[in-house]
Amino acid sequence: MQKNSLVAQAPRVLQKVFGYAEFRSGQLEAVEASLRGRDVVVLLPTGSGKSLCFQIPAIVDIEADRGTTVVISPLIALMKDQVGALHGRGIVAQALHSHQEDSEQRIVIEQFLRGELTLLYVSPERAAMANFRALLTRVRIARLAIDEAHCVSQWGHDFRPDYLLLRDLREVVPVPIIALTATATPHVLREISSQLGLERVIEVQRGFQRPNLAFDVAGHSGEEDRIRALLEKIDSAGIRGQGGRGRAIVYCSTRKVVERVAKALRGSGVQVGFYHAGRAKLARDRAQAAFERGRTRVLVATNAFGMGIDIPDVRLIVHFQAPGSLEAYYQEAGRAGRDGAPARCSLFIGPADMLTQRRLARSTSVSVAMGARREEALAEVERYAVERSCRHKALVAHFTHTADEPPCGRCDVCRGTATDVELDQSAKEKKETLTALPEEALETILSAVDRLNRPVGRTNLARALRGGRAKNLSRGGLLTMPEYGELTGFNEDEIVAAIDELLADGRLVRKGRTYPTVWLPGKPVPRDRHSPRATTANEANHSKAHASWRAGNIARALDNYCKRTARTLGWKSYMVLQKKVILAIDREQPDTLTALADISGLGFVKVERFGEDILALVRMHRRKDYD
Repeated sequence: MQKNSLVAQAPRVLQKVFGYAEFRSGQLEAVEASLRGRDVVVLLPTGSGKSLCFQIPAIVDIEADRGTTVVISPLIALMKDQVGALHGRGIVAQALHSHQEDSEQRIVIEQFLRGELTLLYVSPERAAMANFRALLTRVRIARLAIDEAHCVSQWGHDFRPDYLLLRDLREVVPVPIIALTATATPHVLREISSQLGLERVIEVQRGFQRPNLAFDVAGHSGEEDRIRALLEKIDSAGIRGQGGRGRAIVYCSTRKVVERVAKALRGSGVQVGFYHAGRAKLARDRAQAAFERGRTRVLVATNAFGMGIDIPDVRLIVHFQAPGSLEAYYQEAGRAGRDGAPARCSLFIGPADMLTQRRLARSTSVSVAMGARREEALAEVERYAVERSCRHKALVAHFTHTADEPPCGRCDVCRGTATDVELDQSAKEKKETLTALPEEALETILSAVDRLNRPVGRTNLARALRGGRAKNLSRGGLLTMPEYGELTGFNEDEIVAAIDELLADGRLVRKGRTYPTVWLPGKPVPRDRHSPRATTANEANHSKAHASWRAGNIARALDNYCKRTARTLGWKSYMVLQKKVILAIDREQPDTLTALADISGLGFVKVERFGEDILALVRMHRRKDYD
């Protein structure tokens, strides 16, 4: 079939399969360019129907016997949602992912090899695997669709290293590529084309205007103050109570804050659920289902709840803590008002948010350049919060690099209700001189406290972790803990600041009033702190996990695997598997990918990438632990 004939089929498919009389702005241009065999980069706002830009060409192609469209998508939940929606429209689509049993995966692969699939969804990690690329050579492929394409850019807000490997797919299957994103600056757009090796690219862009959204910013320092403000936002949006309508999403930066905010809202009579990657898969699925079905009207979440979420009546988005970039903020805020009705997007911000984001950025930055870009992104968030100019205009200008957008008339600045946001400059400058400790160092602090036989002061703890020899460090076991001297690469103020952050997140708690000390939440304090018997019992009870870390063959094998893999990838070892994840694998000893995926803190990306290696090590060393 000629290309012009293929293009002519697109309106019919739109009407017959999807039930729409006409394309939205940008969709037809993207569909036509793709069906003409061109590489296409699509930048359309959240909620504008980007998925149709590759789904309609895929349907046209399969009807013309031109082959299957392979979609690279970063989230299993997003794959499931799109495949389920396509099934509902009679389209033969499938996904390959780590939450499937081996038998399910075999059925999907057989369908794929027989050419029965219109679309096949896979993760970037699977697309990089040699065995999957071998499959591609045995099937007629029409095109590759790369969703959330900003993940390919180290200058983007959600960089994923495996996206960089997608460029090589063109050598395996020389077919057109369509790359799609909702949030990309001009720099990121250029990098998408460059990193994916696109040729003679057609760029399809439409405005970032969301005329039904009203933005506002409020400066808050303490958590209690933010909870009060959040409750006011929920009430003013008319969400709470029997007659409430619509829904709200509250975004937090860390899992502990998510849980504390959800608990506080529940205590105030709000129907609320919470969602983060540290929860078991079943718990996450239940929280999402309750929210989507309206049983809970408020969901508190980290950014793990995000891509592909398409709920029409979200009337309120609140960022309880500042995000790491304006790209992330606008993408998450864009989940409000997808039905076109008015909705509000509120940003709470304070000096502590910046320290939290710097620590999170440091834990995931793999290069100096990437760290510098993330620092620049935080500065952009601060400018947006502090400057008294139209919020919507500032956001659009961030993406377009133009100042043509007129004031929105809806935000707090335009309506004259904005209040000054003061980020304490002296405190801020002091924090910026400190190095934010990575997650691996925070785990070391928590492990050290878990070893101790009594609560200790944060300064003494910091000095011991740096290898200090002062006499007062002999109390509580500071000089004999295995973590002694492990943080010599950081100064005392940086370690103390990290301890304060752990206290703020609830991962550590204070004990005592006159001379406050730090301790693990839920860990009992021995009555007789100087009794050898009490100390031994305490250490036996609360260092059991760490004992298995030292004694278990599986744990030791996984630790060595992490170090080898990290050296190969140029990562830090905790980026492969954190110690708590290794301990959980050692304890649970999973024997399938599905069981492995249920390990808290592991995540589907690492299951996709490292799962088979991990299971092989578990099988190899399980016998040694019990011989």
